[in-house]
Amino acid sequence: MKKLEIILRPEKLEDLKQILNELNVKGMSVTTVLGCGNQKGVTERYRGTVVNVNLIHKVKVEVVVVDEIVDTLVTKVREGVSTGHIGDGKIFIYNVENAIRIRTGETGDSAI
Repeated sequence: MKKLEIILRPEKLEDLKQILNELNVKGMSVTTVLGCGNQKGVTERYRGTVVNVNLIHKVKVEVVVVDEIVDTLVTKVREGVSTGHIGDGKIFIYNVENAIRIRTGETGDSAI
């Protein structure tokens, strides 16, 4: 099993949810986060004053999937949420040792 942390633009969340549904991925955690990467923030004007905003609003989606669909999922996410501009986000992939469904006690792939 793998855990994917997908950090993306908030306006792309619905596109991501559609991709996850198409691949029959059940369950996700969504968190609103602030951060910066290569873009190092943006410069905006507020009431005539220049303001440097170095923390940009993003969304972090966490899913745990079976190993067999990881490559397909990553490809579809890259194609589906990319705008081609700096700030599109990142995907981090982690190994998951085990998963346990609290209600039934199921473990491993059947727990996700």
